[in-house]
Amino acid sequence: MPPCPAPDTCWLYLIRHGATANNCARPPRLQGHKVNLGLSAEGVEQARRTGLLLADRHIDAVYTSPLLRASETAKAVAAPHGLKVEPVEELIEVDVGRWEGMSWDEIKRTHLEAYRLFAADAAVNGYLGGENLSEVRARVTPAFDRLMAGNTGRTIVAVAHNIVNRAYIAHLLEMPLGNYRAIPQDNCGVNLIRYRNGDAKAITINAVGHLVCTF
Repeated sequence: MPPCPAPDTCWLYLIRHGATANNCARPPRLQGHKVNLGLSAEGVEQARRTGLLLADRHIDAVYTSPLLRASETAKAVAAPHGLKVEPVEELIEVDVGRWEGMSWDEIKRTHLEAYRLFAADAAVNGYLGGENLSEVRARVTPAFDRLMAGNTGRTIVAVAHNIVNRAYIAHLLEMPLGNYRAIPQDNCGVNLIRYRNGDAKAITINAVGHLVCTF
């Protein structure tokens, strides 16, 4: 666990939400910010385990994407600390446009050229009718920086989404956004970010041991 933050430091637990029916489908189906599903039974258990993981940490504030799957996860983390969950609009998931609710196999069959462009460089060529990853990064990076800058000397949690987290972590690692798939983000995977003197650094990426261990 991180040490007690110094006055110039904020620790951020950045968490992907628990699983939904779309995540559990085989094959999975895309869900951007227009699909507002709650957690599946598996997702509820993942959120419970994440809450247990962080129950003995000192947490000062819990923030969340406004979407239901994120806020339900955030409430499971906030409950042991008696904290209210604070929504942050900028942390909403990517707009996947016309691909909302589709599987990648369906997308390749029906929008092959758009899929090829997206696969070649999602930073520039976005989801058909939706956002590209550069737009997501431009939206979420100032939001995360603002949250951490406003919470120096504190430890906070933010629950967001697959693409939101990958875009931000790619920024921290100075990776090309087109390589976002190299950054794993499992449902309820936990990332630890340290913010010090205006500089954010990824310390841990996608910790998932709590999802396979028995409490």
